[in-house]
Parts: sequence; C-alpha cells; structure tokens
Amino acid sequence: MPDTDHEGVTVSQLLLVEYTQVKDEQKARIGFRDNLLYATLAAMAAVIAAALQGPVRVGLLLLLPPVCLVLGWTYLVNDQKISEIGRYVSTELTPRLAAVTPLGPQVPGGAVFRGTVFGWEVAHRSDRRRRSRKWFQLFVDLLTFCGASLAALTVFWATGRTSATLLTVSLVECAAVVALATQIAVYADLSIGAQRHRSE
Repeated sequence: MPDTDHEGVTVSQLLLVEYTQVKDEQKARIGFRDNLLYATLAAMAAVIAAALQGPVRVGLLLLLPPVCLVLGWTYLVNDQKISEIGRYVSTELTPRLAAVTPLGPQVPGGAVFRGTVFGWEVAHRSDRRRRSRKWFQLFVDLLTFCGASLAALTVFWATGRTSATLLTVSLVECAAVVALATQIAVYADLSIGAQRHRSE
C-alpha cells in the first residue's frame, strides 16, 4: 500500500500518531499498575497493624482479602491492557507502517521487512532470561495479592475466635482469592520472542 497523501497527511504520519497515542496510554497504565503494588503493601501494613492491637481485633484480618482482591483485580486488568497494546503495536501497526515505509531490505513479494519498524517491540521479548523473570513476576504477583490474603485467613481460622457469620465470610473470601490467583496465572505472559506477540 503506497504512503498516499490525503489533505496533506500521509498514512505513515497517521500511523505514527496512533503509535504515539497508544504508547502514551501504555506508559500511563504501567505507572498506575506498578503503583498498585505499593498501595497493596501499604494496605497490608495498615490492616495487620490494626489486627495486632489485641486478640479481640483479629477479625480485622478479614479486611485484608477484599482490599487485595480489589487492588489485585485492578492490577490484572491494567496488566492485560498493557499486553493488548503491545500486541496491537506488533501485529497491527507494525505491518501496516512497514507496508508504506521504504525502509530496510525487500522480501519476496515486494513488502518491506517488518523488523525495521518498531523493532524494539519484538526485540525486547527475545531475551533468553525473559521467561525466568516472568515466572518470578508471577510468583511476586501471587504472593502479593493472594498469598497475603490466604495467610490472613489462615491466622483468622487458627485463632478459633469466630462466629458462623464471620466463618462464612472468610470462606467466601478464600474462594474469591483462589479465583483471582487462577486469573493471574491464566493471564501471565510467559512466552519468549516471536512465540507470541504480547508486551510485558
């Protein structure tokens, strides 16, 4: 497809503007996502400090799972959007821009080699240690948003100071935490390089 001019604006210019906008959104979401980790740690500290004030306040530990669930789900949604943006750039914008940009060596059929356009979107995923880092990130995410909640529930159950209502609440929370852990594991991006076009 030629880089045609329409009212003074070329196709490549439009694609570059779109690229800039989606990358700006991706950067904003990355910053927000990372801040959720700090918010979760602060919430944990507040709940645990309150619960340690005395045995009669151990029920406050039941506040930790809902907090971690809300923050964890928000974290997961943002992380998924970040990956979707990366995949859109790699699979949609890159070939479209490569088709109208006369850069790099020609390949059979006359198309321009896509690796010369937004090459970092693919190159940064080709690190041999990427998979180990992503496994460790998965462990950190599960520990932060799910492990702490399960630990709080375990302590609550171990104290024996509970009622039927609070026990029911704790069981519902436990099921919700397990569901969140499953979703975090399902959406974890553990692929390398061209195996799967998703962004970190």
